[in-house]
Amino acid sequence: MSAKPTSSEAGTDREDTPAVPVSVTPIDRVVLEIRKFIAAAIFFNAQAAERAGLGLTDMQMLHMLQLYGPTTPGRLGTWTGLSSGGVTVALDRLEKAGYVRRKPNPADRRSLLVTLIPARMRKLASLYEEVESETRRLLATLPQSDLEAVIRVFDALQAARAQTGD
Repeated sequence: MSAKPTSSEAGTDREDTPAVPVSVTPIDRVVLEIRKFIAAAIFFNAQAAERAGLGLTDMQMLHMLQLYGPTTPGRLGTWTGLSSGGVTVALDRLEKAGYVRRKPNPADRRSLLVTLIPARMRKLASLYEEVESETRRLLATLPQSDLEAVIRVFDALQAARAQTGD
């Protein structure tokens, strides 16, 4: 038998805490698992950024450049949701730390291209080697059809995100 919380404990009562929706359907469960994964990934990246002496925004910008290749500051702003001033400040920090280089854009002489400095990026790779290796090991246990389904889900999520501009 449990006692009702006292008024001093009321702030910790479950009724005062927003509840995570109960997984009723497989879709509910997938959405919940994606949310858990994203939250854990953000904290993992924050810890990796701290170990590298970077901020989380700077680390995420490096990830975007790794994933999509050299690009303009404007496109980085679109991808990250940062203002042009925010992108400039982040790029200033990353350039000073030796991770990126800004150079003239051969396709448009009025703009710049931001490129990664490979030697510097190799040092960051060690922060992710273990988690990537474990992820690959776990994925290798899945049937090809499951892997293809996961790829379709991520493709659909990316396409929906691109349509909404978020």
